[in-house]
Amino acid sequence: MFTGIVQEVGRMVEREKRDGDHRMGFTFGRIDPAALRIGDSICVQGCCLTVVELQDETFRADVSRETLRLTTLGQLALGAHVNLEPALKAGDALGGHLLSGHVDGLGQVVEIAEEARSWRMDIALAEDELARYVARKGSVAVDGVSLTVNLVRDATFRVNLIPHTREVTTLGRLQPNDFVNIEIDLIARYVERLLATGRDGT
Repeated sequence: MFTGIVQEVGRMVEREKRDGDHRMGFTFGRIDPAALRIGDSICVQGCCLTVVELQDETFRADVSRETLRLTTLGQLALGAHVNLEPALKAGDALGGHLLSGHVDGLGQVVEIAEEARSWRMDIALAEDELARYVARKGSVAVDGVSLTVNLVRDATFRVNLIPHTREVTTLGRLQPNDFVNIEIDLIARYVERLLATGRDGT
C-alpha cells in the first residue's frame, strides 16, 4: 500500500526489452538505499513495481506487457522524471489516502490555468466508466500523487496543485494533452461492490 505522498522525483535511466516485457532502471537520491530490499514494492508514477535489482542509488523493476499497455510507463523516454514512493510500513504517517498502485486508467490533461499561487488542472478520463468513482471533495491519485477533486463534469475532473506539489512531484512539468496515470479511491470500489452484493444477494 502507498499514501500518494511522493518522497522523491527520480529518473528512468535504463530500458531493456525482455520477450515483450521491459526491465527498467530508475535512479534516486533522497530515499535511503538501506530502506529498499530486493522484492520490495515501490510506486513509480502511480504504478506498483517490484524491486528486482538494487545497486547503490539505482533499482530495476520488471514491467509487464499489460502495465506497458495500460499506463504511461511504456511511453517514458530515457531520462524522464518519475514520482517515487516506497511502500507504506506499519507506523508510517498516512498523509494522503490509501493507494494500491494499481492504475485504473489513463487521463489526459485538458487545461492548466493559474489560480492565485496554485494551478487549476482539468483532466479528462480516457474511460468514461471511471467517472462514477470520482466525486467532488473525494480523493484521486494522478501519477501516484494524492489529490482532492474540486469539480466533476461528466468524465472530466478538476484538481488544484499548490506550489509545493508542483515543486516536489512531476505534476509541475505537465502540459495540456499529456497523459497521466489515474487510480480512483479504493473506498469507492469497495462501496460499489458491497452495494452490488446487497442487490443480487451473492
